[in-house]
Amino acid sequence: MTAQPKFLFDVDFSPGHGQDEAKIGIVEHQAALTEAEARGYQSGMNAAEAQARAEADRRSAAALEKIGVAIEHLTAALSALERKLEAEAVEVAFAVARKLAPALIADQPIAEVAALAAGCLTELRNAPHVAVRVHESLHAQAQARLTEIAVARGFEGRLVVIGEAEVAPGDCRIEWADGGVVRDRAATEAIIGEVVARYVAARRNQAGGNSGGK
Repeated sequence: MTAQPKFLFDVDFSPGHGQDEAKIGIVEHQAALTEAEARGYQSGMNAAEAQARAEADRRSAAALEKIGVAIEHLTAALSALERKLEAEAVEVAFAVARKLAPALIADQPIAEVAALAAGCLTELRNAPHVAVRVHESLHAQAQARLTEIAVARGFEGRLVVIGEAEVAPGDCRIEWADGGVVRDRAATEAIIGEVVARYVAARRNQAGGNSGGK
């Protein structure tokens, strides 16, 4: 009777056999592990870079928003300052004009009267009678100057210059048959002062409202 082998598999257990296969497997495993670690590292780096970019974008957006708000505040503040300076400039200009007017009138008391009369006499060339009332201290000077103007404008009627104490120097009243015109510096100054005061108050209210709202 023939003896049957106890184990039926084809494995050679002789010394040295199979060592090459085992060594190749370890090398391949190490390479695969190294490659996996590299992929994991690169994936982590990519994720970190993406997170850093997202954080940078978030911070940039927040910074831009703050800059935008700051610009809005600055614009409102500059607008309020502009209105304030404008109101102050108007006040200064009006105050300077009030100071200069008396000096200019004293230097050339007939200038404004002559300018007004010249316009009237041009339009009233055919009127039969025109009376001009000036301050009594300026009667002679006004008489000579207005007569020259009447001749130059072709006025054919009668020109009468009257000196009155009630008329302020530099002012005048020009009268004709169906009308008249008055130059009253005090009344004009009062009207201008009222308009300037309303304008300045409105601009300052706007400036205060804008600056306070922000």
